[in-house]
Amino acid sequence: MPFLQLTLSIGSADPEPFEDALLAAGASSITLEDAEDNPVLEPAPGTTPLWPRVTLKALFDSDVSREAILDTLRVDLPLPLPDASFETIEDRVWEREWLKDFKPMRFGRRLWICPGGQLPPSESQLANHESLPTCIVSLDPGLAFGTGTHPTTALCLEWLDNQDLRGKRVIDYGCGSGVLAIAALKLGAREVFAVDIDPQAIQATRDNAQRNGVSGQLRVGMVEELAEFQAEVLLANILAEPLKLLAGRFADLVEPAGKIVLSGVLGLQASEVANCYTPWFDIAPAAFHDDWARLDGVRRTI
Repeated sequence: MPFLQLTLSIGSADPEPFEDALLAAGASSITLEDAEDNPVLEPAPGTTPLWPRVTLKALFDSDVSREAILDTLRVDLPLPLPDASFETIEDRVWEREWLKDFKPMRFGRRLWICPGGQLPPSESQLANHESLPTCIVSLDPGLAFGTGTHPTTALCLEWLDNQDLRGKRVIDYGCGSGVLAIAALKLGAREVFAVDIDPQAIQATRDNAQRNGVSGQLRVGMVEELAEFQAEVLLANILAEPLKLLAGRFADLVEPAGKIVLSGVLGLQASEVANCYTPWFDIAPAAFHDDWARLDGVRRTI
């Protein structure tokens, strides 16, 4: 069934009165978008910052009268109504719409992340000078974060591709789609414990593990299920603030001489996050991708 979409450019105005009026007019969903190009990369805890100029889009059933919607807005809004435009939108599986642009991607020398049903390029294009075997992770992220398209995930995948993980136990803390956990197993890890706070991430990780034939080597659970599991490698692609708070906990989870990889950190936050880990880890210089950084280090033995 098609939908009727209303677009309003509200500039820097408070969106809440517009949202209330649109809901009163019968909107089934409301979306706020950046009208220019001003990313909000990591808000402070407890805040919900918006962009300097905002575009608001609302979806209605296709049979709702356009004039009735505008009449309701004119009555309910204290400000003059911004220019409004309507268009008809065909129904789609909206939460998966973005996947149409998800193509096979290579990270490092041998690691490929491929959406389900797709394959990397031909063997001649896969060849590399070291004749390393190609490692393919077939992925369907579901509603969870983690495809490799975001710089933070890409930084972690590139690190994994460059490691000898044979026989290692790995923790993927904040597993999202399970892409890092599954890549670690396909690159030789003996066992991975993947945890998250989002049940959708747990389900996506289980599904992707089955798709890649590694379910038997993968333990998946909520963060509180991690208990006293210790590993030679811990990966955490989350955000700077929780990474700072979890430094001591991660130190307990990594064996002496084990490795830690931290991502989801903005470049300007890298030094602050690294300082939280120096009581336990020797942290290498940060690696950067666009505005984001990856920190990796080694757990000291004394």
